[in-house]
Amino acid sequence: MDTIKFDSKNTKVVAHRGLSGIEKENTNAAFIAAGNRSYFGIETDVHRTLDGKFVCFHDDTTGRVAIDNMIIEETTFDTLRKLLLTDRDGVKGREDLKIPTLKEYISTCKRYEKVAVLELKNEFEKEDIAKICDEIIELDYLQNVIFISFAFNNLVKLRELYPEQKVQFLTSEYTDELPSLLQSHKFDLDILYTQLTEERISLLHKNGIEVNCWICDDKDAGEELARWNIDYITSNILE
Repeated sequence: MDTIKFDSKNTKVVAHRGLSGIEKENTNAAFIAAGNRSYFGIETDVHRTLDGKFVCFHDDTTGRVAIDNMIIEETTFDTLRKLLLTDRDGVKGREDLKIPTLKEYISTCKRYEKVAVLELKNEFEKEDIAKICDEIIELDYLQNVIFISFAFNNLVKLRELYPEQKVQFLTSEYTDELPSLLQSHKFDLDILYTQLTEERISLLHKNGIEVNCWICDDKDAGEELARWNIDYITSNILE
Protein backbone atom coordinates (compact mmCIF):
# COMPACT_ATOMS: atom_id res chain seq x y z
CA MET A 1 0.00 0.00 0.00
CA ASP A 2 1.05 3.58 -0.58
CA THR A 3 -0.37 7.05 -0.38
CA ILE A 4 -2.30 8.67 -3.23
CA LYS A 5 -0.11 11.37 -4.74
CA PHE A 6 -1.79 14.60 -5.87
CA ASP A 7 -0.80 18.06 -7.03
CA SER A 8 -1.04 19.96 -3.76
CA LYS A 9 0.60 23.11 -5.17
CA ASN A 10 1.42 25.29 -2.13
CA THR A 11 -1.08 23.60 0.17
CA LYS A 12 0.20 22.04 3.39
CA VAL A 13 -0.99 18.45 3.79
CA VAL A 14 -1.76 17.02 7.24
CA ALA A 15 -1.89 13.28 7.95
CA HIS A 16 -5.20 12.55 9.70
CA ARG A 17 -4.75 10.52 12.91
CA GLY A 18 -1.28 9.79 11.56
CA LEU A 19 -1.12 8.05 8.19
CA SER A 20 -4.37 6.24 8.96
CA GLY A 21 -4.94 5.18 5.36
CA ILE A 22 -2.08 2.72 5.77
CA GLU A 23 -1.51 2.18 9.51
CA LYS A 24 -3.99 1.90 12.37
CA GLU A 25 -5.31 5.35 13.28
CA ASN A 26 -3.82 7.22 16.23
CA THR A 27 -1.00 4.75 16.92
CA ASN A 28 2.72 5.30 17.05
CA ALA A 29 2.92 3.22 13.85
CA ALA A 30 0.65 5.72 12.06
CA PHE A 31 2.57 8.71 13.42
CA ILE A 32 5.92 7.26 12.30
CA ALA A 33 4.52 6.36 8.86
CA ALA A 34 3.48 9.99 8.41
CA GLY A 35 6.81 11.19 9.78
CA ASN A 36 8.66 9.24 7.11
CA ARG A 37 6.75 10.95 4.31
CA SER A 38 6.37 14.47 2.97
CA TYR A 39 3.50 15.60 5.21
CA PHE A 40 3.59 19.07 6.72
CA GLY A 41 1.79 17.96 9.85
CA ILE A 42 0.45 15.01 11.80
CA GLU A 43 -3.00 15.25 13.36
CA THR A 44 -4.27 13.42 16.43
CA ASP A 45 -6.84 13.69 19.21
CA VAL A 46 -6.18 14.03 22.93
CA HIS A 47 -8.27 12.73 25.84
CA ARG A 48 -7.75 12.84 29.61
CA THR A 49 -7.83 9.49 31.40
CA LEU A 50 -9.46 8.92 34.79
CA ASP A 51 -6.12 9.41 36.53
CA GLY A 52 -5.21 12.58 34.68
CA LYS A 53 -2.94 11.24 31.93
CA PHE A 54 -3.22 12.44 28.34
CA VAL A 55 -3.58 9.91 25.54
CA CYS A 56 -4.07 10.01 21.78
CA PHE A 57 -7.43 8.54 20.88
CA HIS A 58 -10.39 9.65 18.79
CA ASP A 59 -13.54 8.10 20.24
CA ASP A 60 -14.90 8.45 23.76
CA THR A 61 -14.88 4.64 24.02
CA THR A 62 -12.42 2.00 22.86
CA GLY A 63 -14.76 -0.59 21.33
CA ARG A 64 -14.51 0.46 17.67
CA VAL A 65 -10.74 0.02 17.54
CA ALA A 66 -10.06 -2.42 20.37
CA ILE A 67 -13.16 -4.68 20.58
CA ASP A 68 -12.91 -4.44 24.41
CA ASN A 69 -15.08 -1.45 25.26
CA MET A 70 -13.98 1.07 27.87
CA ILE A 71 -14.77 4.74 28.40
CA ILE A 72 -11.49 6.63 27.99
CA GLU A 73 -12.20 9.32 30.56
CA GLU A 74 -13.45 6.77 33.14
CA THR A 75 -10.50 4.38 32.80
CA THR A 76 -6.97 4.59 34.20
CA PHE A 77 -4.00 4.95 31.91
CA ASP A 78 -2.43 1.64 32.96
CA THR A 79 -5.63 -0.22 32.04
CA LEU A 80 -5.91 1.52 28.69
CA ARG A 81 -2.27 0.95 27.90
CA LYS A 82 -2.70 -2.82 28.25
CA LEU A 83 -5.29 -2.85 25.46
CA LEU A 84 -4.18 -4.23 22.12
CA LEU A 85 -5.86 -2.38 19.27
CA THR A 86 -7.03 -4.19 16.19
CA ASP A 87 -5.09 -3.73 12.97
CA ARG A 88 -6.81 -2.12 10.00
CA ASP A 89 -8.32 -5.51 9.09
CA GLY A 90 -10.09 -5.65 12.45
CA VAL A 91 -7.83 -8.38 13.87
CA LYS A 92 -5.69 -8.13 17.00
CA GLY A 93 -2.14 -9.42 17.11
CA ARG A 94 0.37 -6.61 16.63
CA GLU A 95 2.02 -5.80 19.95
CA ASP A 96 2.91 -2.30 18.76
CA LEU A 97 -0.71 -1.21 18.34
CA LYS A 98 -1.44 0.37 21.69
CA ILE A 99 -2.85 3.72 22.78
CA PRO A 100 -0.05 6.33 22.61
CA THR A 101 0.62 9.04 25.16
CA LEU A 102 0.59 12.71 24.24
CA LYS A 103 4.34 12.85 24.88
CA GLU A 104 4.99 9.95 22.51
CA TYR A 105 3.07 11.72 19.76
CA ILE A 106 4.82 15.05 20.31
CA SER A 107 8.20 13.31 20.42
CA THR A 108 7.51 11.71 17.04
CA CYS A 109 6.45 15.03 15.53
CA LYS A 110 9.63 16.59 16.87
CA ARG A 111 11.87 13.76 15.65
CA TYR A 112 10.52 14.03 12.11
CA GLU A 113 10.13 17.83 12.20
CA LYS A 114 6.38 17.78 11.59
CA VAL A 115 3.84 20.28 12.87
CA ALA A 116 1.59 18.70 15.50
CA VAL A 117 -2.09 19.32 14.78
CA LEU A 118 -3.71 18.47 18.08
CA GLU A 119 -7.45 18.16 18.55
CA LEU A 120 -8.78 18.84 22.04
CA LYS A 121 -11.60 16.31 22.29
CA ASN A 122 -14.72 17.19 24.27
CA GLU A 123 -14.77 20.12 26.69
CA PHE A 124 -11.59 20.51 28.76
CA GLU A 125 -11.13 22.36 32.01
CA LYS A 126 -8.69 25.23 31.66
CA GLU A 127 -6.40 23.49 34.17
CA ASP A 128 -6.14 20.43 31.94
CA ILE A 129 -5.42 22.54 28.86
CA ALA A 130 -2.59 24.13 30.84
CA LYS A 131 -1.26 20.66 31.74
CA ILE A 132 -1.38 19.58 28.09
CA CYS A 133 0.65 22.65 27.16
CA ASP A 134 3.07 21.99 30.01
CA GLU A 135 3.78 18.48 28.68
CA ILE A 136 4.47 19.91 25.22
CA ILE A 137 6.65 22.69 26.65
CA GLU A 138 8.72 20.03 28.45
CA LEU A 139 9.58 18.74 24.99
CA ASP A 140 10.21 22.30 23.70
CA TYR A 141 7.63 21.96 20.94
CA LEU A 142 4.67 24.25 21.74
CA GLN A 143 5.70 26.64 18.96
CA ASN A 144 5.16 23.82 16.47
CA VAL A 145 1.62 22.89 17.54
CA ILE A 146 -1.69 23.91 15.99
CA PHE A 147 -4.60 23.27 18.35
CA ILE A 148 -7.98 22.40 16.86
CA SER A 149 -11.33 21.74 18.52
CA PHE A 150 -15.07 21.53 17.88
CA ALA A 151 -15.50 23.01 21.36
CA PHE A 152 -15.06 26.75 20.77
CA ASN A 153 -14.48 27.37 24.48
CA ASN A 154 -11.45 25.06 24.46
CA LEU A 155 -9.75 27.46 22.06
CA VAL A 156 -10.84 30.50 24.08
CA LYS A 157 -9.32 28.96 27.23
CA LEU A 158 -6.14 28.07 25.37
CA ARG A 159 -5.73 31.60 24.08
CA GLU A 160 -6.21 32.97 27.59
CA LEU A 161 -3.15 30.93 28.55
CA TYR A 162 -1.15 31.46 25.34
CA PRO A 163 -2.50 34.46 23.40
CA GLU A 164 -0.32 33.86 20.33
CA GLN A 165 -0.89 30.12 20.00
CA LYS A 166 -2.07 28.98 16.58
CA VAL A 167 -5.61 27.55 16.71
CA GLN A 168 -8.24 26.37 14.23
CA PHE A 169 -11.94 26.06 15.01
CA LEU A 170 -13.36 22.74 13.83
CA THR A 171 -16.82 22.71 12.29
CA SER A 172 -18.86 20.68 9.85
CA GLU A 173 -20.94 23.60 8.62
CA TYR A 174 -20.18 26.93 6.96
CA THR A 175 -22.40 29.85 8.00
CA ASP A 176 -22.43 33.48 6.91
CA GLU A 177 -21.52 34.51 10.48
CA LEU A 178 -18.43 32.30 10.60
CA PRO A 179 -15.83 34.71 9.08
CA SER A 180 -16.67 37.56 11.47
CA LEU A 181 -16.77 35.22 14.48
CA LEU A 182 -13.35 33.80 13.66
CA GLN A 183 -11.92 37.22 12.86
CA SER A 184 -13.09 38.64 16.19
CA HIS A 185 -11.22 35.89 18.06
CA LYS A 186 -8.30 35.68 15.61
CA PHE A 187 -9.00 31.99 15.09
CA ASP A 188 -8.34 30.07 11.88
CA LEU A 189 -10.71 27.45 10.46
CA ASP A 190 -10.77 23.68 9.99
CA ILE A 191 -13.96 22.69 8.17
CA LEU A 192 -15.55 19.73 6.38
CA TYR A 193 -14.10 19.99 2.88
CA THR A 194 -17.45 19.69 1.07
CA GLN A 195 -18.53 22.97 2.72
CA LEU A 196 -15.88 24.96 0.87
CA THR A 197 -16.04 26.87 -2.39
CA GLU A 198 -13.44 29.06 -4.05
CA GLU A 199 -15.47 32.11 -3.05
CA ARG A 200 -15.68 31.09 0.60
CA ILE A 201 -11.94 30.43 0.81
CA SER A 202 -11.27 33.82 -0.77
CA LEU A 203 -13.60 35.58 1.70
CA LEU A 204 -11.97 33.85 4.66
CA HIS A 205 -8.53 34.85 3.41
CA LYS A 206 -9.69 38.47 3.03
CA ASN A 207 -10.62 38.33 6.74
CA GLY A 208 -7.12 37.10 7.62
CA ILE A 209 -8.25 33.53 8.29
CA GLU A 210 -6.24 30.48 7.25
CA VAL A 211 -8.33 27.54 6.03
CA ASN A 212 -7.82 23.85 6.77
CA CYS A 213 -10.29 21.13 5.79
CA TRP A 214 -11.19 17.59 6.78
CA ILE A 215 -11.20 14.81 5.60
CA CYS A 216 -10.39 14.91 1.90
CA ASP A 217 -9.28 11.55 0.47
CA ASP A 218 -10.37 12.21 -3.11
CA LYS A 219 -7.53 13.14 -5.50
CA ASP A 220 -9.65 15.35 -7.78
CA ALA A 221 -11.27 17.19 -4.87
CA GLY A 222 -7.87 17.73 -3.24
CA GLU A 223 -6.43 19.20 -6.42
CA GLU A 224 -9.45 21.47 -6.80
CA LEU A 225 -9.04 22.73 -3.23
CA ALA A 226 -5.35 23.37 -3.93
CA ARG A 227 -6.28 25.39 -7.03
CA TRP A 228 -8.59 27.41 -4.80
CA ASN A 229 -5.55 28.25 -2.64
CA ILE A 230 -6.66 26.47 0.51
CA ASP A 231 -3.93 26.62 3.14
CA TYR A 232 -4.13 23.04 4.50
CA ILE A 233 -5.75 19.74 3.56
CA THR A 234 -6.17 17.03 6.17
CA SER A 235 -6.32 13.53 4.70
CA ASN A 236 -6.08 9.86 5.55
CA ILE A 237 -4.25 8.96 2.36
CA LEU A 238 -3.54 11.91 0.03
CA GLU A 239 0.08 13.05 -0.05
